[in-house]
Amino acid sequence: MKIERIDHFVIRTADVEATCEFYSRVLGMEVETFGKGRKALRFGPHKINLHPDTSDWKPRAADPRVGGEDFCLLTKTPIEEVVEHLKAEDVEIEVEPSTRTGALGPITSVYFRDPDGNLVEVSNYE
Repeated sequence: MKIERIDHFVIRTADVEATCEFYSRVLGMEVETFGKGRKALRFGPHKINLHPDTSDWKPRAADPRVGGEDFCLLTKTPIEEVVEHLKAEDVEIEVEPSTRTGALGPITSVYFRDPDGNLVEVSNYE
């Protein structure tokens, strides 16, 4: 077997509506309702499913917690514009733009946190 790509992943959140508002306002993601009122954040061919911290949906991670995620999202928007946008949206930047290593080579990344404290990295390939 050879894995092709990521389809979706799950974030456990203390406040689904606040998370939807943040990711749609700050990162331009589309909020989707599916199933029996569940919420997801869609961007391109990917999505992030949201699980309220009070849910017991199964299957789930062995130790699901709010604020324990750390992930990287790619954008074609120049990183300087990303920084300006984050500042305009009053998002505190945790790590200023710096060179990192992405899956396909060097990237320039800026780091910040979502309302639950998850570490979000937004990057451009050089």
